[in-house]
Amino acid sequence: MASVGPSACRRSADAQATSRTSDDRPRFLALLDPPGQTALDAHIRELEAHARHNPRKAEAWVALGRAWVQKARSDGDALHYLSADGCAEVALREAPSDRGALDLRGLVLLNNHRFEEARALAQSVVDRAPEDAPAWGNLSDALTDLGRYADAVRATQRMMDLKPNLASYARASYLLWLRGDVTGAKESARLAIDAGGDRRDPEPLAWVLVQAATLFWQEGDAEGAEAGFRRALDVLPGFPPALVGRARVALGQGRPVEASALLEEAFAKRPLAETAGLLADARRLSGDGPGAEAAEREVFREGRGGDGRTLSLYLSTHAKGTDEALALAQRELATRDDVYTEDALAWALYRAGRAREAQMASDKATALGTPDARLLYHAGAIRLLAGDRAAGVSLVRRALALNPGFDAVAVPEARALLAARPAEKKLARVDLGQR
Repeated sequence: MASVGPSACRRSADAQATSRTSDDRPRFLALLDPPGQTALDAHIRELEAHARHNPRKAEAWVALGRAWVQKARSDGDALHYLSADGCAEVALREAPSDRGALDLRGLVLLNNHRFEEARALAQSVVDRAPEDAPAWGNLSDALTDLGRYADAVRATQRMMDLKPNLASYARASYLLWLRGDVTGAKESARLAIDAGGDRRDPEPLAWVLVQAATLFWQEGDAEGAEAGFRRALDVLPGFPPALVGRARVALGQGRPVEASALLEEAFAKRPLAETAGLLADARRLSGDGPGAEAAEREVFREGRGGDGRTLSLYLSTHAKGTDEALALAQRELATRDDVYTEDALAWALYRAGRAREAQMASDKATALGTPDARLLYHAGAIRLLAGDRAAGVSLVRRALALNPGFDAVAVPEARALLAARPAEKKLARVDLGQR
């Protein structure tokens, strides 16, 4: 099911690089031949030639590294970040304090989920150069994943003050939504879209369009979400996040066959654990048991390969592998303590029957007032387990009212919880006549 073209080639190249000296390896990775014949691939080759002819110029390596980041985002192949990091390393050898190289290294750290290191690096840059907008963006991203939202807001505000553009408005939109300000999130998303971007690099605009469409999907507006995802595909045909977004809409509306086709295309281009999990659900609902099992194997492969939080949530959602789900969530929490990692931990604890601990994690996951039906549903189910039926029922109802099709597996379970009759309370018999 997974594509083995570019990724396999990159892994082979990385294996070759490991046999080289530590001095040779960064340059080797930086100058790998890009696996394609697109305009971006041609641009990378031009930048590689320039870097070869100007090996002592840090800015030449930084420009090449940024192109490799663009390649990673457009292809969905995170292994291209190896080349980007190689460029950063070579540039920093020539100019250890070069801000462009440090910002490039920060992007690589973020991609590798080394959030605390990324935060420390970005903070060191803005301490020396407070006018460095990209560094403020890296700092905001790292702080967001670390769950330090107030600090992330301040970093994003500083970035917007310096450079009000697509990148800064997009960050503001996400942070506003996390804190429950849907109106503000939509306005910031509109500003990001209006700001446009580099026409030679349509991926950032396509991503912002997906982010905006997701706001509509989160509040149950399937028509608005579908329009947004289609617009993203007009900007960048075949863009995997937009295909996944359309598949979510289709699943929510009971069209699993259509969702399967969209998810198959998305996974072939960008093999992520989350996409594979949705594909497994879509195939299962379509009656394709063997196909669902094949997709589920990809969830395990991609999840164990680097996306433990998604695998943990998948296991808990499907009420299987409780011990592994809990271990994965706890491991993720050691590197990022955001609302979604707390939610994954809460749901794993729920499946383990540990209601009190689950509620503590769920309270952290919902502390910002994030209008995500999944978070609300999990919080409700956990309270029901804890014996607080009134609060539990209220939260589950809120989740279904907010987005009736938020998850193909969780929605039926949520409805079943609401339909279940509360357990009868057995009271001890007291014979007042004997007192």
